[in-house]
Amino acid sequence: MQVKKDTSLPATRGESTMARKRRDENQPEPRRRNLPAAVYQLKVTLRGTRPPIWRRVQVPGDLTLADLHLVVQTVMGWENYHLYRFAFGEDNYGEPDPGSFLEPYMLNSARAVLQDLVRAEGSTFLYEYDFGDGWLHVIKVERILPPEEGVSYPVCLAGRRACPPEDCGGVSGYQNLLKIISDPAHEAYRETMQWLGEGYNPGRFDLDLVNEELLVMAGGRCH
Repeated sequence: MQVKKDTSLPATRGESTMARKRRDENQPEPRRRNLPAAVYQLKVTLRGTRPPIWRRVQVPGDLTLADLHLVVQTVMGWENYHLYRFAFGEDNYGEPDPGSFLEPYMLNSARAVLQDLVRAEGSTFLYEYDFGDGWLHVIKVERILPPEEGVSYPVCLAGRRACPPEDCGGVSGYQNLLKIISDPAHEAYRETMQWLGEGYNPGRFDLDLVNEELLVMAGGRCH
């Protein structure tokens, strides 16, 4: 006959079985990571890019837009140098910037929660980064899911192509940049490659690196 192993705490000298049972019951439960009530699967597409630059990411539904901004920056590969806004219909959300001409029209993104603004799969909204270059991202809610135990959110599932370099002049400037670096005989090739830095590859997307950066974020700001 197999004897079941006793995994309870050992009794101290002279301690009764009943007393040990009460002591076991009073032990705190193992600490568990809080899970969000819902997970939003989003597809983020940089409008106007050909071939398209996009990312698929899952985030907690109770994420603030301020934190969603950081998620988009991370998965896309931006460097968070510039202002941003989320647009839900006629409502715009961003960082408070007293004195800015946008201030009267901008709601505080740190006080807005994703699941309060978007409740249906298939919904879309906009994220604009860098009002000078005007990088518009279309964000589509592909699925609303229950969270999975053991998964750290946010998490990036897939993506295509590298993010454009900062301050390259928006979509038109980026398309021109691609044309230049594809032609070593172009008069601006050497100067452009020096500006980009060694190793720039517009076709590269490193999913593992993005998720490592998201794990750091999850430990500090997100679930």
